[in-house]
Amino acid sequence: MIVGIICFMIAIIAFVIAILQFAEKGFLFHNAYLWASKKERERMDKSPYYKQSGVVFSLIGIIFLLNGVEALFQRSWLFPIVIAVEIGTVIYAIVSSVIMKKKK
Repeated sequence: MIVGIICFMIAIIAFVIAILQFAEKGFLFHNAYLWASKKERERMDKSPYYKQSGVVFSLIGIIFLLNGVEALFQRSWLFPIVIAVEIGTVIYAIVSSVIMKKKK
């Protein structure tokens, strides 16, 4: 039960961060921004980075939400769905980063 509650709390945090990222408010959680110099940060268009971070945090929220449901209700059939969403999240992050890099 404790694991389920912790998963739900992490899911809520991830969804809040996702909402802030989609609204382009708050800290930008993106490697391109984190590794950029101060000058580059001032010049860069942050909009696509906020969108990508918002999608990724939404998917992370879904992962933890499903894990919480699985832990609380002991539904083992959710495990393959969680794995599929995790794989999809990684694929999305990689593919969208490559596409954004090519657009530059």
